[in-house]
Amino acid sequence: MDGAVVLQGNIVQSMGVKFRHRPDLVAPRVRHALRANTYAAQQTRAALKVTYAGDRVLELGGGVGLVSAVLAKRRDLKHIHIYEPNAPMADHIRDTHALNTIDNAIVHTAILGKRKGTAPFEVRAGLFGASPKEADGPASTETVDVQNVKAQVKAIRPDVLICDIDGAEAALIPLMDLNKVRAAVVTLNPQTTGPEGVTAVFQAFMAAGLSYFPKLSSQKVVTFRRAWPVK
Repeated sequence: MDGAVVLQGNIVQSMGVKFRHRPDLVAPRVRHALRANTYAAQQTRAALKVTYAGDRVLELGGGVGLVSAVLAKRRDLKHIHIYEPNAPMADHIRDTHALNTIDNAIVHTAILGKRKGTAPFEVRAGLFGASPKEADGPASTETVDVQNVKAQVKAIRPDVLICDIDGAEAALIPLMDLNKVRAAVVTLNPQTTGPEGVTAVFQAFMAAGLSYFPKLSSQKVVTFRRAWPVK
């Protein structure tokens, strides 16, 4: 992957993607990881390996926009839909896409759930990716839109699923129709979901005919594929 360089003004380039320097949104350790090309590196590498030109991609949890921007730039996707409930971060992702002239990415300021409606969502402004020691104030609870997961999956028809949603994967992924998904890269959160949550994720993919793919998995980042050669 491309080396990280600091460009003119407040722009940083990492993995071939330009980002605006936003200390109000992104924690210092995340900025450092971006510069070092280590932020979401395993997730991004796995996503690149399982995604092809013309694919439709669904990303749950947009992060700082790195994975979606890398895929959109390098894989000539049909489209990628990103669901990110943190409104300022969703705007930052849109800005990153515009900065990199990406026009096939759609950012939804919402989450997916069992029913369409609204739900409370806890955020810390200026602390995306922050550790508890970096917290500079109490979390705020915002009301976010919830889109019906079955309806959105049916509409998007994703070939590839990318998921990093801080433990919500254990409840959400079993609700999804995964029968048309060719591959998935999921960041597990066992410290939140417990072993039962991890099992629920694996069982959902196995029931849909996808198998755990160890070659592109590492620790909490797990990859599933519908078919792959055994060598």
